[in-house]
Amino acid sequence: MREEKSTNRRKIRSYPIIVLSVFYAVLFGAMLGYICYYSYSNRQTLMNNSFNTRQAILLAQNSRGKILSRDGEVLAYTEEAEDGTETRIYPYEKEFAHVVGYATNGKAGIEALANYYLINTSIELSEKVKLDATGAKYPGDNVVSTLDVNLQEVAYNALSARKGAIVVSNPKTGEILAMVSKPDFDPNSIVQEWDSLLADKSTDAKLLNRATQGLYPPGSTFKIITSLAYLKDHPTDYANYRYTCSGSFSIGEDKISCYHGQVHGSLDLFTSFAESCNSSFANIGMGVSGKSFSTTLDDLMFGQELPLEVLYSKSSAEYSDDMSNADKMQLSIGQGTTSVTPMHMNMITCAVANDGVLMKPCFYTQVKSEEGKVVENVSFEKYKRLMSAEESEVLQKMMEQVVKTGTASKLKGLSYSAAGKTGSAEFNSQSDSHAWFTGYAPAEDPQICVTIIVENAGSGGSYAVPIAKRIFDAYFGVE
Repeated sequence: MREEKSTNRRKIRSYPIIVLSVFYAVLFGAMLGYICYYSYSNRQTLMNNSFNTRQAILLAQNSRGKILSRDGEVLAYTEEAEDGTETRIYPYEKEFAHVVGYATNGKAGIEALANYYLINTSIELSEKVKLDATGAKYPGDNVVSTLDVNLQEVAYNALSARKGAIVVSNPKTGEILAMVSKPDFDPNSIVQEWDSLLADKSTDAKLLNRATQGLYPPGSTFKIITSLAYLKDHPTDYANYRYTCSGSFSIGEDKISCYHGQVHGSLDLFTSFAESCNSSFANIGMGVSGKSFSTTLDDLMFGQELPLEVLYSKSSAEYSDDMSNADKMQLSIGQGTTSVTPMHMNMITCAVANDGVLMKPCFYTQVKSEEGKVVENVSFEKYKRLMSAEESEVLQKMMEQVVKTGTASKLKGLSYSAAGKTGSAEFNSQSDSHAWFTGYAPAEDPQICVTIIVENAGSGGSYAVPIAKRIFDAYFGVE
């Protein structure tokens, strides 16, 4: 009996030890599982970390893979000299400079985005054995980008010697079809020119990707945002809006004038937008509730992180109830302290075209081994809804009206339909302006979205719209 009681006491005393041991074993297993999951999920980020020495190990074993266009054209490859020295070659030189990027003196563009795949290899073991026998490196995996060579060349040539940026995308998938930024550089000579490129802090800085990092006053393209804020306040009676433009709008000593003092006369919301009437939109902005304006800016990601994996600048637009009338009026027409990147404006336009839903921008869709075996397919991702389907439908109709009767009439009467918004954004006290256009085609079934800014060019309708037409024509095969 005593032995039985003693045994029971020992069992009772051992229970906490067993429970504690099981608890720590489960905890250790969970931590190990999380570390494995985190390492796999973030393998690209961890690999690209400059402190990760595995990059150097892989590059000693593998040659960096190719970057290909969506139709298989080589945009970047590695050439090996007889002495084993490797040189990264960019056949199109300056044309893809910012979007493809460079892989020397750091990395940028797709070279940085897809670095994990480019320095790894997925060739068959039998091929590795053959290469080992000759002492040759393994070929890295190749990345198939979303870029269209024809569209990139058309956009590059259309911008010509002007400073500015162009973004071309597919609003339904988020694919970046073309991206141009000027001034540019030749990635083939990045090593030789690196010090001078890095030292250039002027407005001509060539390493700056103006498409994603350039901050500009949006001018009248911002009227898309002001219109959306108005629609939130007037979801059912927006069609009742009326205003008579005399060429300017004033509250006390604060005054807004239309472009070149133009008098637009009697307007509704649609004609105010189509003719890009500053006076009417200053009036609209003054009437929009602070809650609706603030909500709209938040929904459209101003001052927030964007779903982009390339380097970018945050756009800035703020509304507060204690703002002066002058600041509210300036905000309403995209002037004052408001700034936006062409990429951000393209994303907003894509959401309008895609019934309010923004797809996450993507730069490559597939990874293949040198032998052509598919290593990974990149799926298109829905990022989030930026506006309701009903709001986007109204904005679509407004942007169609800009082409039919407004400032983008150079896109009217073509074999395809288009929709968009022009902008002439003043950037100094002399009223010099950047030329903007952002829009898409076909209007009834958007397949391509184009955003353009031409620095110090004047009117968006005169300078940016013709560039958009050249890109649309190239996409739809119009001679």
